[in-house]
Amino acid sequence: MVRTLPHDRKAFTQGLVVYKGGMFLESTGQNGQSSIRHVRMTDGAVQRIERLESIYFGEGATVLGGKAYMLTWLNQMGFIYDAATLKKEGTFRYSGEGWGITNDGTNLIMSNGTNMLTVLDPSSFQVVRTVSVTLNGSPISNLNELEWIDGEVWANVWQTDRIVRIDPASGEVRGVVDLAGLLPAAERTADVDVLNGIAYDGASKALYVTGKNWPHVYEIMVQ
Repeated sequence: MVRTLPHDRKAFTQGLVVYKGGMFLESTGQNGQSSIRHVRMTDGAVQRIERLESIYFGEGATVLGGKAYMLTWLNQMGFIYDAATLKKEGTFRYSGEGWGITNDGTNLIMSNGTNMLTVLDPSSFQVVRTVSVTLNGSPISNLNELEWIDGEVWANVWQTDRIVRIDPASGEVRGVVDLAGLLPAAERTADVDVLNGIAYDGASKALYVTGKNWPHVYEIMVQ
């Protein structure tokens, strides 16, 4: 662990992105509480927020080409925002559930809680391809929040303290990051939920992780 940063304990974190100006862009879930927000890294203060209607359970988010793309869980609908202002600019549709989303600089990559990743064209939202994710030859399900890190897709595995490092071409897991014990037992209060949220600063190579209703964001170093 490199350092510990404050995090809004009321934030049911679904997506985390390093944004410019010392900010995270974070998406949160739960019906009636879902939002997309700019959060100052140093103190966890929310600088800008756009709330979703209560019928939507917010899921992951990513930033590509100045736009923020955010999924919803069961509505088969995502939202498009201006990443700087968080003004909603449109919607897009997809099949099945929405869990996590990232991008490779060209296309969007989303998870749906299974072992499948779906690559979408960000202009048409047509499926470019799907990738089956396997660990030692066996499918690994519950892929949740995603982050593109130096040519790999990193994914939280829901209900675990593990992050898997996925080859985006073959779907093979290249490595597993075990973060058990990162959040001290004394801070695992009743309202604290699972590890979820991976953000990477490609310029500084800083890696950040958090969880749903966690009191901290952790900057970590992985060998």
